Amino acid sequence: MHAVDLAIIILYFLLMIAVGWVVAKMAARNPESYFLAGKSLPWWLIGIAHGSSGVDISGTMWFVMVLFVYGVKGVWLLWVWPLFNVIFRMVYLGTWVRRSNVLTGAEWMRTRFGYGRGAELAYISIVAYAIVSVIPFLCLAFKGIGKFVDWFIPVELLGLSASALPWGMTSESFWAIIVMSVTGVYCVVGGMYSVVMNDLIQFTLIVVAAIVIGIVAITSTTPAQIAAAVPAGWDQMFFGWKLDLDWSTVNLPALNEKLYAPFGHGGDGYSLFGVFVLVLLFKGILVSMAGPTPNYAIQHVLSTRSPREAALENMMMAICSLAPRFLLIGGIAVLGIAFFGSDLQAITQGKMDREEILPRVVSGYVPIGCKGLILAGLLAAFMSTFVSTVNSGSAYVVNDIYKRYINPHAPAKQYVKLGYLCSVLLILLGIAFGLITDSVHSITQILVSAIVPAFVVPNVLKWHWWRFNGYGFFAGMVAGTGPALILLLLNKKEFMTSLGLAPLNLHPDYVIFPIIVGLSLLASVIVCLLTRPEKEDVLKSFYRTVRPWGFWRPIDEKCRAEQPDFQRNRNAVRDWFNVTIGIVWELAMVAAPIFLVLQQYGRMLLATAVFAVTSVILKFTWYDKIEPKESSIPRRGQAIGLAPGPTTP
Repeated sequence: MHAVDLAIIILYFLLMIAVGWVVAKMAARNPESYFLAGKSLPWWLIGIAHGSSGVDISGTMWFVMVLFVYGVKGVWLLWVWPLFNVIFRMVYLGTWVRRSNVLTGAEWMRTRFGYGRGAELAYISIVAYAIVSVIPFLCLAFKGIGKFVDWFIPVELLGLSASALPWGMTSESFWAIIVMSVTGVYCVVGGMYSVVMNDLIQFTLIVVAAIVIGIVAITSTTPAQIAAAVPAGWDQMFFGWKLDLDWSTVNLPALNEKLYAPFGHGGDGYSLFGVFVLVLLFKGILVSMAGPTPNYAIQHVLSTRSPREAALENMMMAICSLAPRFLLIGGIAVLGIAFFGSDLQAITQGKMDREEILPRVVSGYVPIGCKGLILAGLLAAFMSTFVSTVNSGSAYVVNDIYKRYINPHAPAKQYVKLGYLCSVLLILLGIAFGLITDSVHSITQILVSAIVPAFVVPNVLKWHWWRFNGYGFFAGMVAGTGPALILLLLNKKEFMTSLGLAPLNLHPDYVIFPIIVGLSLLASVIVCLLTRPEKEDVLKSFYRTVRPWGFWRPIDEKCRAEQPDFQRNRNAVRDWFNVTIGIVWELAMVAAPIFLVLQQYGRMLLATAVFAVTSVILKFTWYDKIEPKESSIPRRGQAIGLAPGPTTP
């Protein structure tokens, strides 16, 4: 680390201290200020914050590794999460969510299911899910930041020995604890204001870092140099049914094992690439139709000033989270491909962690000054995701447990103070679980194979089927989460070996996801049909307020009988058309910067043209159709610290 790079990082931290001091006073006013920034911020600022929250160190390390190994075809593997869920929120779901005018995703359950026993079970299940799901995200942050900082600042620089650290922790864990603790102070005192302000600074740093790394990659490599270091077809975005990359042609045959070996035997199990992408598309559509998960994704949507701004916020989130990030990722991958040499051999021989590609490239192939900018940007990315995750988890504990069941009439300041305490406890839990977690990849498996799938079925049904009730929601959540965790344990080599058994080696996407979805669907539908529907007034209120499309005919007829001029939502076909165009629009945003750093300017211009054409289409079919002004929305749930009654967003 050169003095110039260190100075840039120190300046970043000084700036964050100043911002934290200012926003702490704003956040302490009341709980809505602390958890939703008072619903006072403009949509474009929240959109930048939302996009920046999705740019984390761990995910960026994973994407660099994917692009490095799979080439440009790796853009399709982004659907593992899936990244196009933002398109569904942009087109229609963000508007639906914001119309509820509540504080958290659990409070939103009251909008849909009311206050009966089934609604109470649905409410409890989503609170438990939200709080439990925070921990893997914090573990992901823990592992990523530990690996990243340890590479640049060995503990020996502090006069410590890696072998003599307390409690047998590694140097990576040591740095993760230090950074999470320092960041935690900023997170705790600033609430949602700290989230948004940090995200704005982080976005600026990431854009600058991406431009710098893109210029470095283009000026220090040539297309011939890149082509000589990768197998034929590496730079092709499209594919057949089978993956057609052969790393043995560039003297790296061991990378073929990752590509083609069966899952559980050293490979990813993606060799039938066309089939796998179709599986990811099907899975991604289901996950996206479920709506935002009860974490910082839904908190950003709920913090907008109106349903219209919720839709625009998600558009801004898509732009800010994709183009700059993949310029950065593409530049780092290109530099690694061109210059790694012996390090590539170390990866294939198992002597180096693939997740270290990013820090190795930044450390060895980025000029002085640029390195400091990139490091500051990635540290800001860590802070962004970290503070967003902690803030969302704390909101659920305070609003949906303490206020709901323990002390519903406490002063507003007391809820804010409890928010401080809950944030600290969540950070400590994230550190504790991070210490016993293996790797970024293992946490990613938990998130995409268990946490997210368990959420899917009941949350798709709640939007689109009038007969679905709180009992069915609760049954679907339990039937999804329980088997998911069991299957993950049966799939885990270390756990099964300790029992003297062999792991099942079930592929997460081909096998585990369909099993979880099937069990959750059966439980949801059967329990729903064996119990009473929700009260008619609850369903009519939800239908009038949120205005979903789907299987709502009985409720629609009752609403029109009472209000003849009531117009149902007839936009399903248009919304699905816009979702399709939006996914193409998103892929073009990812592909264009990657082709730019590969210096394939023809393909870059083609991707840019696709982006421009789809943008024009969306202008007429989506943007012009967003309702320009929303009517007053009666409030089903009461945000903490606020008086009851209707509000106008």
